Amino acid sequence: MGITGAMKARAMRWLQNANAPLQRMQERQTVMQAQLLAKNNSAIKQLRDLGDVEFSAFSQWGEDGIIDWLVSRLPDIPKTFVEFGVEDYRESNTRFLLQTRNWRGLIMDGSEAHIRDIRGQDIYWRHSLSARCAFIDRDNINQLLREGGMSGEIGLLSVDIDGNDYWVWQAIGEVCPAIVVAEFNAVLGDLHALTVPYRPDFQRTQAHHSNLYFGASLPALIELATQKGYFFVGTTSTGCNAFFIRKDLASSVTEALSGIWAYPSKVREARDAERNLLFVDGDARPAMIATLPLIDLRQQSETSLSACGTIYSPEWQSGNRRGF
Repeated sequence: MGITGAMKARAMRWLQNANAPLQRMQERQTVMQAQLLAKNNSAIKQLRDLGDVEFSAFSQWGEDGIIDWLVSRLPDIPKTFVEFGVEDYRESNTRFLLQTRNWRGLIMDGSEAHIRDIRGQDIYWRHSLSARCAFIDRDNINQLLREGGMSGEIGLLSVDIDGNDYWVWQAIGEVCPAIVVAEFNAVLGDLHALTVPYRPDFQRTQAHHSNLYFGASLPALIELATQKGYFFVGTTSTGCNAFFIRKDLASSVTEALSGIWAYPSKVREARDAERNLLFVDGDARPAMIATLPLIDLRQQSETSLSACGTIYSPEWQSGNRRGF
């Protein structure tokens, strides 16, 4: 690093240190406000769907509220979690859980810079949190869990790696979570069990410029969950994450739900070849990846969205939630 680079690094550290007290204060206020929402949620006797308890303190959408509500319904589960694909952990599904319930956690990300950032944050010494750098695939996930001190029953597993999500969850046998949060790709529809083909080095941003070619459809994850002994209890209202409860625990959650509902996604994140946002929605999104290879898990064969024909139910086609 030259003199200019060293000066820039020192200036950046000075700015970070100067802003740290304000950031801590803002984070505390965020947590306190979210805890009030969590308390209000705990008084709700019956939910229309999981969207009724959504709020976001650190999660991208409403996952914080849903996870807090699920955990409140399952007070005796282990106070441990695993989350991978966390980037710098400032936006994640388990940070609120860590700070408000003081669970022990293992988080993983493929970026050394992100892991260094996490280890420099206050939460890293305030809580029992282990942050590890790893590019996760289906062949190394169980070893990574063992090395991270996670085996047997845990409280929660959050899967969001923008690619091989189906294949990695399928491979996990080292831990047995009570709750699983898994990202699904709503662009792939709600009628077929589809996933991108497995590639150990899959990266969403490199697989296709649109940023829409990744992960698995909701039916694919529901069918995998059933095989692994889990019950689907719904999605975020933004149609991004699905929630599953281990079947021996599911009744404590389902008794408070009026129904099991899944939402389509209206997120407009498609990009052109120059990485510019296009803001397209509706059928324009699947059209961008219509001919790319997918695996039809029911037929155990390669397919594509164009070969599947109709991929959306009437409810999802019209932008509404659908019962399962």
